[in-house]
Amino acid sequence: MRREDSGPGAGRSGRTRAAEAAALARPAELYGGTAVDEHPVSATAATEPRSIGAPPQSGGERRPPSLRDVLGAHPDLHRGVLTSGTADQLAALTARGAQTPSACIQFVEGDRLRLYGSWGVSADWDAIADTALDGSLGGLVVRGGGGVIVDDATADERVPPGVVRKHGGAYLGYPVHDRLGQVLGVCCAYDLRPREWTPEQMSAVAEAAEVATLLIGEQLARHELEQQHRFLDAVLESLHDGVTACDDAGNVVFANERMRRLWADDPAGTDEPGLFRALGGERLRDEPVVRAGRTKRTRHYLMDAQPILGPDGRVVGAVQAMQNVTRQRRAERFRSCELAVTTALAETPSIEAAGPRVLEAVVATLDWVHAELWMVDAAAGAIRAAARWSTPGWPTGIPVPDQLTYGQGLAGRAWQVDKPLWIRDVGRPQSLISPDTTRERLHTALAIPVHDGTGTIGVLTVFADAVEDPEDELVALMSGIAAHLGQFVERRRVEDLRRQLVRSKNEYLALIGHELRTPLTSISAYTELLREADEATLVREGPRLIAVVERNALQLREIINELLELSALDAGHADVRRTPMDLAEVVRDVVDRTRDAIGAAPVVIDTDLPGELIVPGDRDRLRQIVENLIGSAIRYSPDGGHVEVSLRRDGRAAELAVWDAAADVPRDEREKLFTGRYRTSRGHDRTLPGSGLGLTLSRAVVERHHGSISLTGDDNGTTVLVRLPLDVR
Repeated sequence: MRREDSGPGAGRSGRTRAAEAAALARPAELYGGTAVDEHPVSATAATEPRSIGAPPQSGGERRPPSLRDVLGAHPDLHRGVLTSGTADQLAALTARGAQTPSACIQFVEGDRLRLYGSWGVSADWDAIADTALDGSLGGLVVRGGGGVIVDDATADERVPPGVVRKHGGAYLGYPVHDRLGQVLGVCCAYDLRPREWTPEQMSAVAEAAEVATLLIGEQLARHELEQQHRFLDAVLESLHDGVTACDDAGNVVFANERMRRLWADDPAGTDEPGLFRALGGERLRDEPVVRAGRTKRTRHYLMDAQPILGPDGRVVGAVQAMQNVTRQRRAERFRSCELAVTTALAETPSIEAAGPRVLEAVVATLDWVHAELWMVDAAAGAIRAAARWSTPGWPTGIPVPDQLTYGQGLAGRAWQVDKPLWIRDVGRPQSLISPDTTRERLHTALAIPVHDGTGTIGVLTVFADAVEDPEDELVALMSGIAAHLGQFVERRRVEDLRRQLVRSKNEYLALIGHELRTPLTSISAYTELLREADEATLVREGPRLIAVVERNALQLREIINELLELSALDAGHADVRRTPMDLAEVVRDVVDRTRDAIGAAPVVIDTDLPGELIVPGDRDRLRQIVENLIGSAIRYSPDGGHVEVSLRRDGRAAELAVWDAAADVPRDEREKLFTGRYRTSRGHDRTLPGSGLGLTLSRAVVERHHGSISLTGDDNGTTVLVRLPLDVR
């Protein structure tokens, strides 16, 4: 029995044909690999599984993974190398070339050999369908790394016991390599009878093993290519940039998920001018691109594009990457908006003057089309439009009501819930927006309450002409702007209070020098007359002089009492007890008493009062206000004139109006009437009794009731309007 193989030291029989067959059996270099007989693999290396990416056994370079590495991690992967009967077909060709009744393909899995392709009587292969490397002829091939030629199994000492039948047989096997020369399996032919293998038969089996090696190399290359594609696809799909590529004809051949989303949101679709510019040879870097989404919201991108060159240097395609920088651009606009709002507030004296400039800054920098500023009128229980602004070119005439009640409309609801409200589409039913407004093609709306130190003082509303989903960043920005507005109002209020305090101090000093001095002068003068008068004069003029002293003393006491009352109200020390009371009854009683007091005076008092109007208030102090207002109207009414007193419910407020027929108070004098000592020029030519503190005291009482008092008029007369809330606050 002789053994011939292709490795060094293989025992040769001296037959030239066997040597030639062994030479023919050398596998050629595949994919950079080397012939097995030139670099034999040790039995340990041939059977020891390795993992992908394992460090090299020698040297400092990492070797590329072999199919053996893959098979070690995934034993079933090599089933796909020769699928759909390919392994059986190769075994049949091997049997035909070797002129044997049987042939098989085996692969190494750990320390075992498994059968994956066979030809011949199946019973012959049942015993080797799953065998150990040790104790098998295939193990000799794997461990030796070269061909194993057995002419007669019964006479060959290399054949392990029990491997062949008692009559012996012949075996011809060659290793199947990967591209790195590692042994992956065995291609063999088998005959039940002893025989002498010819060089042609040995070459046929060796070539079959080489074919298996080629198929494995092809499968390995396909697997690695597929793996690279999967890695590349995963990387491209995970990018935040949109990536697309096209061929030399401009046809898109690839687009990642981010790019497909961009196309879905872009009315222009898949039109990519950057690709065509790159096909023309341009290389683009950080090229700014502006696109309008389907919601009309402008989106900003930075584009990179370059051509793809083939091996011959010709352009075979182009690739483009789009980086979405909308968030960065929006952050820049946010900073610009805050700067514009801060500038507008710094350059204006009041919220009414600052409102239009603030709204213009918001609309211009944030791509909204319309904005409104509403201020709360707590006394009336309403919120009033203080300013509005629409982007230039937007259709004018958007209907905005002068006021909304508590909880009515978007501004009223934001006031009620006291938190930001985002309405995705105001055109939908129950959106809180009037249908007249939605006809102007407004869609998304945002309302932000404006606060100061006391609570909600207004609402800022903005509108877009597209449907937008809520954005936390935009809500935060608008809340910041609303906070600026609230701080502005509070700061102006503090400044006004500081000026009023200084002015009040000066007014009180002037009052002492003017109003108190007048009755004191009269008292002093008439007292002097009484002291110097003789007995007859005292009898004749005494009662009249004493009456004048008494009247001036009472007037002086009234001024002092009102000063003390006003000081207590300003300091918050005065007790104001707000309980439900009928204001209509109080006004009616004061009017009746005043009519009785004036007697036959040529002044008529007309009234328009409801049967009942309940308000939360201090009955005595509200009566004092009504008396002051009606008394002042009578004093300023010309002879033959009349006074009108009306009381009505206006929303969530009670409105008391006292009108007299005297000439209108000039606009620049109206506010001064509430300062404490000022008298309008319409009374300078008349001697009018009174301390001059009536309106000042009335304002203090009204404000303690969370109401308001104002002076209006025209050529027909002057009206003092008092508004008191109907709800307890």
